[in-house]
This record gives sequence, structure tokens and C-alpha cells, in this order.
Amino acid sequence: MSDGERTYGPKECGSCRLWRPILEDARGPIGPCRLGVRTGDFPGTAPVCERYLSREAAIPAAPPPEPARRRARAAGPTVVVHRAPGHAAAPAPAISVPLPEELTDMTREEFAQAIREALREDVPVPLAPKWEGGTVVLKPGDPGTAPKEIPLDSLFHKIVMIRDRLRVLEQKVNATDKLSDAEKVELQQYVTRCYGSLTTFNVLFKDEKDRFVGEKA
Repeated sequence: MSDGERTYGPKECGSCRLWRPILEDARGPIGPCRLGVRTGDFPGTAPVCERYLSREAAIPAAPPPEPARRRARAAGPTVVVHRAPGHAAAPAPAISVPLPEELTDMTREEFAQAIREALREDVPVPLAPKWEGGTVVLKPGDPGTAPKEIPLDSLFHKIVMIRDRLRVLEQKVNATDKLSDAEKVELQQYVTRCYGSLTTFNVLFKDEKDRFVGEKA
């Protein structure tokens, strides 16, 4: 069962807007928490934490950490300086805005991956217009068995999910320090061959930049 078909209860991480499935193992879809409340990838069936946010709720603006808010309140009144006419205004002082702890604890690769995921969510991959509303018909060789129809929109969504997970796998291979360069190259070749096997579905993508790219001669 894919994560698109799996449903999660309100007390499971899978129903939280901050959890995103990227891979799948024996436990089902697994993925990270965007706020890093739990480290690493974990299943959507994990119990929710105090930072839980339902998928229907809007993502709130992140407030500064509590210590920073306390320092701001304790800083005292604001001082306003009045200058005589004709005097040049002094340059405004630089303001240092503290970053949330979940961002400062990220590695460079984790931060880049979070940006990539956010961009993929904000800009969905479009289906080519000529295939919109279409269906795929699976016709068995047995005349007594009824054919099965699959909406192309649903099939395309699963293909895009496969593409995204392959990209995540490729990024994790590149970022790990537990593999030698030769081992990384070997694993990257397998990923590239997977891309090549999926180029058949490139006809469904509206934009060429979103398509699968296999080995190049």
C-alpha cells in the first residue's frame, strides 16, 4: 500500500503536515519531520508530538525562540533620537534575527534538501494537457476477465512520487560519508538505470525539465 492510499489517524505522525514520506521499508512509508522533532526517517504510524499540525491547518509563521522573546521584553524602552535639520542620518544598525533551533541544527545537505522539498510542494509537476482526464486500460489475455481502468492522473502521481524518491535516494548517496567514491558511483549508476527504465513515461510530463533522464551516450 502506498502512502497515497494509506490513511493515518489524528494521533499519528502520518496525518501531520510537517511529516513527509520519501521512502518505504517493511514498516511502510517513512520520512523526516520538517522541524526535526524526531531525527532521521520514521513511519507515519509514530505517535504525534506537541508540534503536531493537521494537514488542513495553515503553516504558522515561526516565532523566535522563547529565550529571544524574553530578552526582547527585558531590553527596556525604545530610544528615539531626534536630529537637527540638515544633519545626515546615521546608518541604521544591523539587526540580528535568531534562527529557530531546528534550522541551526541542520547540516548543509539537510537544509538544501528541505528547500528542494518545499519547492516541489509549492510547484506541482503538471501532466501534459492532452492526457488530462485520460485512463489506462489493462486488458487481460483471458476473455472472461474484465479489463481494469486506471485514471491517468492517479498513475502520473505515482510516477512522480517514484521520481522524487529516486532523487532523494541519489542525494542521500551523494551526502553520506559511509561510502567510498567508487561505491557512490556504482550506486548512482543503478539510480541512473532506473531513470532510464522510466523514460517511457516521459510522454506524460508537460515540462521537459521534469522528465526522467537515463544514461547518455
